[in-house]
Formats: sequence, structure tokens, C-alpha cells
Amino acid sequence: MLSLFRRLMASTDGATAIEYTLIASLIAVAAIASMRTVGGKVSNVLSNVSVPMT
Repeated sequence: MLSLFRRLMASTDGATAIEYTLIASLIAVAAIASMRTVGGKVSNVLSNVSVPMT
């Protein structure tokens, strides 16, 4: 990932580098949001599984 960032920063075409950076940040934000949602649901499922039946 770091090498990709370095190549983008060395690019002479600034507009393309900015576009790629914006796309990468949007993907990162979407991934973080989905992981938080899925993580909360997985946590709830595991909590329900760990509670002994009475």
C-alpha cells in the first residue's frame, strides 16, 4: 500500500493522483463503516451464544 502511495505521489499528473487518492479514501471509509456494522452484529451473536441456557 505504501509503495502505491509513493508512486501516486511521484506522478506528474496531479489530477490523476488526486482522483486515485479520493477513490482510495472513499473505499477506506466504506470498509471501516461496514466492518463496524458487521463487528457489532458478530459481537451480539457471540454474546448470545456464550450465555448459558436456563
